[in-house]
Amino acid sequence: MKNYPVNLVTLPNGETIAYREAGQGEQTVVLLHGNMSSSLFFDTLMEQMEADYKLIAFDMRGFGDSSYNRPITSLLDLAQDVVQASEALGLKSFSMLGWSTGGGVALELAASRPDLVDRVILVNSVSLTGYPMFKKDAAGQPKLTERITTREEVATDPVQVLPILHAYATDNKELLRSVWNALIYHEAKPCPQRYERYLEAMLKQRNLVDVDYALITFNMTAAHNGVVAGTGRIDLVQAPVLVVQGENDRVVPLAWAKDTAAALGSKAALHMLPGVGHSPFTDSLDELVALLSAYLR
Repeated sequence: MKNYPVNLVTLPNGETIAYREAGQGEQTVVLLHGNMSSSLFFDTLMEQMEADYKLIAFDMRGFGDSSYNRPITSLLDLAQDVVQASEALGLKSFSMLGWSTGGGVALELAASRPDLVDRVILVNSVSLTGYPMFKKDAAGQPKLTERITTREEVATDPVQVLPILHAYATDNKELLRSVWNALIYHEAKPCPQRYERYLEAMLKQRNLVDVDYALITFNMTAAHNGVVAGTGRIDLVQAPVLVVQGENDRVVPLAWAKDTAAALGSKAALHMLPGVGHSPFTDSLDELVALLSAYLR
């Protein structure tokens, strides 16, 4: 197990973004993590791909070892950070892999700066219409006809948000472990040493409420998502997109991946990973690496 050192780059907007780097290949791949995680979660992928590619995994603003001087209000804010960080590192063009929330960030970046982006790979990505949250009944079950629409409602959600905030505040790794075991690592778990490192990285997050709010208001389609009108920015994406989806994902439904591929039309290809949950890096790493290598070739 490799321990990739953390590097720092200061952006013109005043944020300091942390990143891990591996490989000396001619082709650069930028890795964008999901919610409740960081660049550290790409360690297994980097170990497998560093012989052939230059890999740069960023801690997005408010995650891991990056700063959080100004709160974000959208996934586009995170995308603009990655643009500034990439320019500061002298990257002229690159492919992007976005996992979960990172998939939405990757698409916003591809829409904003098509000149920078060669290819996009979405791994179990958030839907083009965001990640909805619903109000809860007395038993803690979601009321599927009553969406959460404000940041204040997000901040006081008793099921998805408050327990995680409390775990962060009290360094409660066991609660976080139980959540990840149930929702993400139900097919396979990281080795104990890696898992401990991942839990430590989770505890560094400082932007949970802001990211959750950004997810319910993320909408790159032309339609209303129940919270906000769509921006239509998906039409600005020019790069080819590989949509990778675990069949058994308990966080992101397969239907969302199909909708994303359909919205992108001829630019997109959809690949389902049988028997895989939300973390292909854990559940089916060899299959994922083979798929990515073939696509990037």
